[in-house]
Amino acid sequence: MSFPVHRMRRLRANPQLRALVRENALSVDDFIVPLFAIHGSGIKEEMESLPNNYRCSIDMLVDEAKILFDKGIRAVLIFGIPARKDEKATEAYAEDGIVSQAIRALKKSIPELIVIVDDCLCAYTPHGHCGIMENGYLVNDASKEIIAKAALTYAQAGADMIAPPAMLDGQVAAIRSILDENRFVNTSIMAYSAKYASALYDPFFKQGSQSTVAFGDKRTHQMDYANSDEALREMALDIEEGADIVMVKPGLFYLDIVYRCKTEFKFPLAVYNVSGEYAMFHAAAKSGVINKDALLMEMLMCFKRAGADMIITYCAHDAIRLLKQQGV
Repeated sequence: MSFPVHRMRRLRANPQLRALVRENALSVDDFIVPLFAIHGSGIKEEMESLPNNYRCSIDMLVDEAKILFDKGIRAVLIFGIPARKDEKATEAYAEDGIVSQAIRALKKSIPELIVIVDDCLCAYTPHGHCGIMENGYLVNDASKEIIAKAALTYAQAGADMIAPPAMLDGQVAAIRSILDENRFVNTSIMAYSAKYASALYDPFFKQGSQSTVAFGDKRTHQMDYANSDEALREMALDIEEGADIVMVKPGLFYLDIVYRCKTEFKFPLAVYNVSGEYAMFHAAAKSGVINKDALLMEMLMCFKRAGADMIITYCAHDAIRLLKQQGV
């Protein structure tokens, strides 16, 4: 039997009924906030294309993290902007490197905060690529060994979780091995398992990590955006190698990948709502062609509906404000 016996609109009649049957929900617990650490003191530089997001010296980074923690954010993702760059990305794994300084300061000031570290080398090399380059090609095994070395440095500084984004073959296994060998068995790994070679990262590279590539591109290691089966293979390998959380990046343009990966693996899944998505969103809001608050909540809910368990986003301050207004 169908209409009029079945009337789907019955359960949409008022806000209370709609809330009662809602299939997915957003919470401040879902959000991971990127933070950018730079050398110096008293520095808090807003990024033009990423409003309400800043490059901060360590003292100001701690202040920003405290503000977020007081609003309910329990996890941050740290990126470092080094004072020096070289072919071997030495500041990435230096004990006094910018990220290690940030980790120690955050864990000292906010011990309960989950500090996740982006373990990539692109910001630490003069060419902006994710490791050792030979004849214009990113060398896989030599680069993953440096990434693993950096992971150990971050764990020793107090990081709770390592997040390797380079999409190098075997990098998760290399990190898991070096952590376990040094008794950091409880330091977890969030793998950028399905990271696509996307133009949506440009605001991040230009204004966030300041690591735009000097030549070439990253298509020999990041995924072709025409592929989806490949994402499942990449994710399966990372899980096998010891990842505790897997990720799809970018987010909004790749909801089909989020859905397929969650359906296939039923594994803790993060999605990265990347800088280009955020920049387009704010540009449209600034021009007045969209309702900023309404669309923000719709966008974030779409990630949850597709299967994401956690969302890395630059929208956290606005999202928290809107959730509070809704009484969440």
